[in-house]
Amino acid sequence: MSALLPVRAPVFTPPPGACDCHMHIYGPEELYPPAPASPFPPVAGGDIAAYLKVRATLGLTRAVIVQPSVYGFDNRATLDALAVLGAEARGVAVVPPQVSDAELERLTGLGIRGIRFFMIGGGALGWDDLETLAAKTAAYGWHVQMQMDGRLLHEEADRLARLPGRLVIDHNGKFLQPVGLDHPGFGALRRLLDNARTYVKTSGVYETSRLGAPDYTDVAALARALIAHAPERCLFATNWPHPSKPGTPPDDAALVDLFRDWCGSEAVATKIMTDNAAELYGFDRPTGEQERLP
Repeated sequence: MSALLPVRAPVFTPPPGACDCHMHIYGPEELYPPAPASPFPPVAGGDIAAYLKVRATLGLTRAVIVQPSVYGFDNRATLDALAVLGAEARGVAVVPPQVSDAELERLTGLGIRGIRFFMIGGGALGWDDLETLAAKTAAYGWHVQMQMDGRLLHEEADRLARLPGRLVIDHNGKFLQPVGLDHPGFGALRRLLDNARTYVKTSGVYETSRLGAPDYTDVAALARALIAHAPERCLFATNWPHPSKPGTPPDDAALVDLFRDWCGSEAVATKIMTDNAAELYGFDRPTGEQERLP
């Protein structure tokens, strides 16, 4: 069995409508050739057929497909996967600064709801593109999805707070080295959450942890603090197929159970996995007694 496929279900059963708010899809190079300048290879085995198995094993219902950096401005792998998943999926694309209104309208109709900025090296867009594209895409209801070194977040926080529309920060702020709760970048992240237009994905703890599995205690402390501070602005995600760890992916079922532990209760976990995702990405709200945080 592929290391990308979980061997067990999590102990915690996600609620109906639970959304994986950050995952990627890859495919054959003859169909989806990497961008010539990309420093990243496609993840072998990270295709939509494999993800369907992952989603079923983990008990998830919905997904947000994030355009992988390897494909640059070519969003076809993401769009093709959106077509397979249908109404239970949304996407985050990468488009050039000169993108036309007609293209933005087309992408919106196909399920795209955000534009990705990957500022850690290898992304197709840079800081000079931020305001222009944030304004263009906000007109279509898109948010800006930002991945940067959180250790610098306090230097950019005012700029990010001025962007139109909503802002989504990846992976607990993506501090490239674990920091304490008193770090100025983490303080800036919490203040951004307080503006009611910013969300954060409590995901990817394995990417930057120095303490490692099974608990990733150093980075998990940030996720736990963010959930305690603003549960209404947090999102759940797997980051499958774990492009930073293609040969040694983490245990996805264990990550789901860790997330439930950080939340402290099933009510909070349900709020984050269902209601927050529905609000941000435009899904219908699931029905059922357990879907609301009291």
